[in-house]
Amino acid sequence: MALWTLHGDGKRIPPGEVVAPGERLVWPRTISMGMQHVVAMFGATFLVPLITGFPPATTLFFSAVGTALFLLLTRNRLPSYLGSSFAFISPIMAAKAGADGMGKALFGVLAAGLLLALIGWVVHVAGSGWLNSFMPPVMTGTIVMMIGFNLAGTAWRTTDAATGETNGGMAHAPLTAWITVVAIVLITVLFRGLIGRLSVLLGVGCGYIAALVQGQVDFQAIRDAAWIGLPEFQAPVLDWAVLPMFLPVVLVLIAENVGHVKSVALMTGENYDKSMGRALISDGLATALAGIGGGSGTTTYAENIGVMAATKVYSTAVYWVAAATALVLSLIPKFGAAVATVPPGVIGGAGVVLYGMIGLLGARIWVENKVDFARPVNLFPAAAALILGIANASFKFGDIELTGIVVGTITAFALYHAMSALAKWRGTDVAA
Repeated sequence: MALWTLHGDGKRIPPGEVVAPGERLVWPRTISMGMQHVVAMFGATFLVPLITGFPPATTLFFSAVGTALFLLLTRNRLPSYLGSSFAFISPIMAAKAGADGMGKALFGVLAAGLLLALIGWVVHVAGSGWLNSFMPPVMTGTIVMMIGFNLAGTAWRTTDAATGETNGGMAHAPLTAWITVVAIVLITVLFRGLIGRLSVLLGVGCGYIAALVQGQVDFQAIRDAAWIGLPEFQAPVLDWAVLPMFLPVVLVLIAENVGHVKSVALMTGENYDKSMGRALISDGLATALAGIGGGSGTTTYAENIGVMAATKVYSTAVYWVAAATALVLSLIPKFGAAVATVPPGVIGGAGVVLYGMIGLLGARIWVENKVDFARPVNLFPAAAALILGIANASFKFGDIELTGIVVGTITAFALYHAMSALAKWRGTDVAA
């Protein structure tokens, strides 16, 4: 029995039709579309290791493995590509500050993945209704916004691993950074379709050319790298103190996966409610695998949703091709070395745009779900959490340090559920 049936003649998609997950086009078109998805995720997926110092090839390797695992565990019914999650940047940077920083950060990624998989199992068994009660849109939007704006400092300050000095991402190469920002913005507004959706990747390319002209790119690492070889793997280092920094990220991963499943269901007209738990389990295990071997935590990608919406092709065959393509690229050390040559100015410029977009995605969640901020139970928890998260307020208890995102997340949930319970008891849950 074939895994996919051919849609029509396999060469064209009649108006009003879509290629369902269980269908495919002819293989040449399927392969080209799979490679297109790799391009769509490329800019964002590689920006995470470039910022955090993780090996790009290793990140791509676990992205490919994670995507294949996702497709297997969702029974080849739910199209998705798993790329690097930006939600991990802040805790990784904090964990890396001490001794054995990379290993401790990987332990945090591993723990977050296992917790996400556990929550996915609960959703698979008990349904997803309890998620909406525990994490309503006002909380989801607040946490996503907090993570995006908490990274504002990271966009401005990029660590130069070669010298061990901390330089401003913008101050290090201001012209390069601004060229990158302007290029991303112009490509977004001047082009439609795939080119417009690839504005970050293409903008980074423009910034890279500008850096090259200014002599800011060193190609020695590319010359030294082999053509074929395994990525650089690293095991995690056990450190329970990092867990408070990483576990709140799970809330963002839940929101991203749930949003992905609902988006695909809306576009294909299929009901994926029973796949919600499997999606969370899959991303959780993919993230855990990355933590075991030295990769960044994974999540679903809006860029790939955009490609599916534009092409009307939701075939999981396309994503198997994307996973295979990413795997092959991860086994070419020269490719990973080339990605690692992107200079701080380009990373800082792209970060200015991307982190702001993440923050405003939280606002979009509020707007789309019509969150009523006239209700104090919505207003006060979100307001307090955002200030604590953006200001990166931190508290230290022995060896355990709670950073801004953790403090903001705990504050948001504690205030929201406490205020909701008290307001319901007193009958005061009304607009101010």
